[in-house]
Amino acid sequence: MKSPSFIRFNIFFLVVTLGISLIFISCKKDIKDTSSTFTEKPASANFTEVSSSTYQQVWSDEFDGTAVNISNWNFEIGGGGWGNNEKQYYQAANATVSNGTLIITAKKQRVKANAYTSARMTTKGKQEVLYGKIEARIKVPLVQGLWPAFWTLGSNISTVSWPKCGEIDIMEHINTENTVYGTMHWDVNNSYASYGGNTNTTPGDFHVYSIEWDSAAIRWYVDGVQYHEANILNSINSTEEFHKSFFMILNLAVGGNWPGQTIDDSKLPASMHVDYVRVYKAI
Repeated sequence: MKSPSFIRFNIFFLVVTLGISLIFISCKKDIKDTSSTFTEKPASANFTEVSSSTYQQVWSDEFDGTAVNISNWNFEIGGGGWGNNEKQYYQAANATVSNGTLIITAKKQRVKANAYTSARMTTKGKQEVLYGKIEARIKVPLVQGLWPAFWTLGSNISTVSWPKCGEIDIMEHINTENTVYGTMHWDVNNSYASYGGNTNTTPGDFHVYSIEWDSAAIRWYVDGVQYHEANILNSINSTEEFHKSFFMILNLAVGGNWPGQTIDDSKLPASMHVDYVRVYKAI
């Protein structure tokens, strides 16, 4: 989910030829694209392993205060569709902190030409990460038309633009599904590429969504159980984007090309709850 436009898309393992056999995929947050690449593991691969790496926490926001900590987060403001025909106007007022939880609320509320409001927060220029483990404990609203996400973008996006900056979607959810999605997006010879996976859970309950990221691979987890992996060793298949720093994003979109433009207004306001966001380095 954005000053620059991004793509999120409901993919899974669509195969496309990009001139070479690519081993991954990704899923963008504001502009949909159906391109993807070859995976080194079959689409039917069933990951059940639990992380065995050792990590040391280096940063967190536990949302223990009474307001969003602006030393950690920026608010992105505005409407206009965010490149994906979304319906919300993002504003800081829709993000609150209460009882140790960040609450991002989507409302039926007109601001300018936008019929809804919500919030989008980033750590750009404040908390940026290269490799390690990134996780958040989140529960999302199960509402037709809503699109909550926890994701990252390359810190150099202002100079190289998307998708050359790279994007890692740690968790995306749409509508009332039981499915959550993890995806990466990047550039291959000036063409967009993406590689994504998904798993079923109970998104309306709290779960820990995470990635473990090193110079060889990016792995996606729900509650410590791996469900997806992408190879980035030696920048194979033009994945050099994923060997640079990224910043984190939390947002709750209303409508868009992926969840669709039918919004269940009877369920609004509705909120995405975030217990914490934590970053670790491997030791």
